[in-house]
Amino acid sequence: MEYGALLDEVRTLIADRRREGIVGLTSRIGPAEWAKLVPSLEPSEVSLIIHWLPEEELPKLLAELDPHEAAGILRTLARSAAASVLAAMDPDDATDIVEVLPDTVAEQILVQMAPFDAAELRSLLAYPADSAGGIMTPSFVAVSPDVRTNQAIAALRVVAGETDSLYYVYVLDGRDHLLGVLPLRDLVLSPLDRLVSEFMVTDPLRVRAEAEAETAARLLRDHHLLAVPVVDGEDRLLGIVTVDDATDVLEDALIEDYLRQAGTDAEAMERRNPVQVARLRLPWLLGTMVIELGAGLVISGYNRVLTEVILLASFMPVISAVSGNVGLQAAAIVVRGLDTGHVTTHRWGRQVARELATSLLMALACGLVLGAVGAVWSRHLPFGLVIGGAMTCSMLTAGFMGTVIPMLSKRLGFDPATTAGPFETAFQDVVGFAVFLWLASRLVNYLH
Repeated sequence: MEYGALLDEVRTLIADRRREGIVGLTSRIGPAEWAKLVPSLEPSEVSLIIHWLPEEELPKLLAELDPHEAAGILRTLARSAAASVLAAMDPDDATDIVEVLPDTVAEQILVQMAPFDAAELRSLLAYPADSAGGIMTPSFVAVSPDVRTNQAIAALRVVAGETDSLYYVYVLDGRDHLLGVLPLRDLVLSPLDRLVSEFMVTDPLRVRAEAEAETAARLLRDHHLLAVPVVDGEDRLLGIVTVDDATDVLEDALIEDYLRQAGTDAEAMERRNPVQVARLRLPWLLGTMVIELGAGLVISGYNRVLTEVILLASFMPVISAVSGNVGLQAAAIVVRGLDTGHVTTHRWGRQVARELATSLLMALACGLVLGAVGAVWSRHLPFGLVIGGAMTCSMLTAGFMGTVIPMLSKRLGFDPATTAGPFETAFQDVVGFAVFLWLASRLVNYLH
């Protein structure tokens, strides 16, 4: 169903106090759809929904919401009810919500939980939110190396209804040290009386609990895993990071990079006052202004050409804007590649060559189109050649700068997402206008 129509239906059911209608909707839409609706509803409407939804649906809904939104809903419940909801959630999802609750509220809820469940959440809360330990789930299946296939499958069946993380079975010794891992396919196809130690994958990939969450996420992505074990300093298995958590981490990192590219990293900026924000962003803007003054000097040096052929000025904003977009696209691709590990500063030549080839194809196409427009508009073919040539050179420059500047910033220790946009645009303007006006000065006698 279309989002707007679904939202109207929910509001109508709430206005008519038709609880059975809201309950009936749960058979048609899932938690993800409810999570899209909740932010658009009034607090009073949300309050009714969370009290009308079937008991088993609320934990699923909160798991889909932003942790801050979920925490706000949790605070409207009685502490015992909130504890029951958290206990029904996957521990890693519950931890994300508890982390954003005020300490006093979190403690009041935790003391209402069963001791084992509360201890599980407290152990996860001990790790930074952006660490592998902070995003892991302690729910996994483990067996000892001396059990046989049929025993391992039996253990798997016992916990199958309690966890959604049944990707691998882990083999541990008596002190919980990680010895190996059993992919489910190997386990199912193995003879029932065979020892798991005979066919387990020994020395599996793992990540330390203190490692960055992005490290664990990239490990999962690069090796095409469904889960990666998280261990402590003594190689004891603490939990696992699953592929869905890894996807969330990489998506969040990408969004942060795009926000930083515009100088608007929301979380960081929220913690700073206006003076601190201005101090952070001002140096890059001043640097850009100095470079753009170079573009002004270039233009002032060709005043005679612009005076004689005033139509040239009409095309300067077009060349600057289109080229700027090319550079920003290139910079965004490189920043994302640096963040995900697909682009490295040690292999910069390959990325530069690839982007230059792409930029050349786009530049030739745009240069041809804009050149034709210029020729028709001015009724002089040389004018179109100047416009087309300038567009082509400017777009190539922008693509090159958009690729090189983020990698150079990374090598020098600066944030590539912050520096890429301003400096790419400034350099592209200087080179683009210089080529544009130089070509015009050479052909000025043919432009009239």
